[in-house]
Amino acid sequence: MVHQSSILIGIVGKTNVGKSTLFSALTMLPVKIENRPFVTIEPNIGIAYVRSECPHRSLNLPKCDPINSLCIEGYRFIPVKVMDVAGLIPGAHRGRGLGNKFLDDIRQANALIHVIDASGSTDEEGNPVKPGSYDPFEDIVAIEREIDLWMFSIIRNGWDKLSKGLDHVPQDQAIDRLTQRLSGLSIRRTHVVHALKRSGLDTKKFSLWDSDDLLSFVSELRKVSKPTIIAANKADLPESIDIIKSLVERARDRVIVPVSAEIELALRRASKAGLIRYIPGDPVFEVVDESRLSDRQRKALGYIREVMDRLQGSGVQRVLNVLVFDLMEMIPVYPVENVNEYSDSRGNILPDVILVRRGSTPRDLAYMIHTDLGEGFLYAIDARTRNRVGGDYILRENDIIKIVSAKAR
Repeated sequence: MVHQSSILIGIVGKTNVGKSTLFSALTMLPVKIENRPFVTIEPNIGIAYVRSECPHRSLNLPKCDPINSLCIEGYRFIPVKVMDVAGLIPGAHRGRGLGNKFLDDIRQANALIHVIDASGSTDEEGNPVKPGSYDPFEDIVAIEREIDLWMFSIIRNGWDKLSKGLDHVPQDQAIDRLTQRLSGLSIRRTHVVHALKRSGLDTKKFSLWDSDDLLSFVSELRKVSKPTIIAANKADLPESIDIIKSLVERARDRVIVPVSAEIELALRRASKAGLIRYIPGDPVFEVVDESRLSDRQRKALGYIREVMDRLQGSGVQRVLNVLVFDLMEMIPVYPVENVNEYSDSRGNILPDVILVRRGSTPRDLAYMIHTDLGEGFLYAIDARTRNRVGGDYILRENDIIKIVSAKAR
């Protein structure tokens, strides 16, 4: 079985905004999965699934045989890890509240879903207030500031000595050393390169950086290394409509998606109970048997339908898909062994799907499958066209690829 790359998405936000509800909604599928792709899951880590159209549809194949993922009515659900991070309060970077736990959690994360209360009914400490009386944009700015200050404190420690050393080596070597210093934050070399350019510090001597330069650098580093999407939760409440409009106007380069985690969780539970037909990410659902519904259930589903009409769904699946496919720039690719049958050696059709970064090559894919395949890489075959492609071919979304290697297993 081909395992997914270790994508870990942190769900962050202050208390009482619906983080745990969103976590539950994301990690609950209305179908049974016998062979989970990840064996050991910590209590606050679960499996969520990004949704993509399965290639067996476009190939007009009667079926597929997913092993490391799921296929539900022609949609492939691809697993990623999600983590319910400790609630944030102001001063987290100084260890206030569960600040140390919060920051240690996001140290591991590759991307973040920031849940805010779009109804404005919780203050900065997470206490209930009158709906519409608090501006959740303050929370967006606050969490960005906390992470920036935390990263700043890590790199500031010993910066004078480090910066002088960086001045006396070639730029490439300096970037390598800086990356090594930040490696514990799940930061890659490419992140450092982009942050230097975006902050305008790529041509300035490191030893001449002042505190503002350093803060500007880590702010850009956060944006590129931990792409973040804003889940404007409680979007079903009437107060949220105007607040979300205002948030979008002020968002700048942020991505905001209206969400109702409670509605998504209710949909998945109703689907699991067999009361409705619902595929996560669909804008509609279908009642299986009206006679099985109580008056209370009928009324609740009526309300859910009204909200879904307005939001074009619950927004939950959209948040995950936009984060992974757009902000993280991942694409699904299907490795196979038999290009005529689109299958593995056992005849399983399109058994595995791997999320790779946009711009990846077949050689990168080979290494992700197994180190030996990568080391012995010769060429690849595009199963759709049967054409041979080289190691520098740029993979496209839903490519079906056979790796030919001198060290094939």
